[in-house]
Amino acid sequence: MKRIGIALAILILLFSATLLHSTSIEVFSSDLTALLEAAEENAEQGDWTGAKELTQTAHKKWINRDFYLHITLRHSETDSVYMAFREVSEFIECQEGGEYSAANAKLIAGLELLAEAEQLTLKNIF
Repeated sequence: MKRIGIALAILILLFSATLLHSTSIEVFSSDLTALLEAAEENAEQGDWTGAKELTQTAHKKWINRDFYLHITLRHSETDSVYMAFREVSEFIECQEGGEYSAANAKLIAGLELLAEAEQLTLKNIF
């Protein structure tokens, strides 16, 4: 009976950690997405400095969680988001409106897909 209790406790612990992780990634992704969408609005209004600051804030938040993200996510996914941040930053520097919007939309979609992939759904289990 003691073995079953220990096994059940481990199972509950792992399930709780999984839910905490997926919630954490969802909130983190939403936060970055909101910053990038605000940066897009600034760029559309011609405020490239504001767009650059918001994008840098989002990028710094990504870098601050880089260790955790590399441990818990696939490296190819984290690397693609990092490269997308670099691409968006370059288009902001050049003030290339169309290219920036496309790269920013790609980055936002990447963050949303990253969060979706970590959710506990039947689609992700099977």
